[in-house]
Amino acid sequence: MPTKNPRINVVLDKPLYKNVQFLAKKEGVSLSTKLRDLIRDALEIQEDLQLTRMAEKREKSFNESTALTHEQVWT
Repeated sequence: MPTKNPRINVVLDKPLYKNVQFLAKKEGVSLSTKLRDLIRDALEIQEDLQLTRMAEKREKSFNESTALTHEQVWT
């Protein structure tokens, strides 16, 4: 029977597998669900890091004398 979500096979070393197994059991979820949640969290962290890098780059190039005022932006 086909599934609606794509699947990925992942090979883990034993200590990593045991850690994920522990977390899944502690939360009462399947290994698949726990790994999905961990991957989602990792992707959000990566996105946050990239957005921080972009903000820092923009902050370095910011020039207050050429910046628009609040009024100029909203009118």
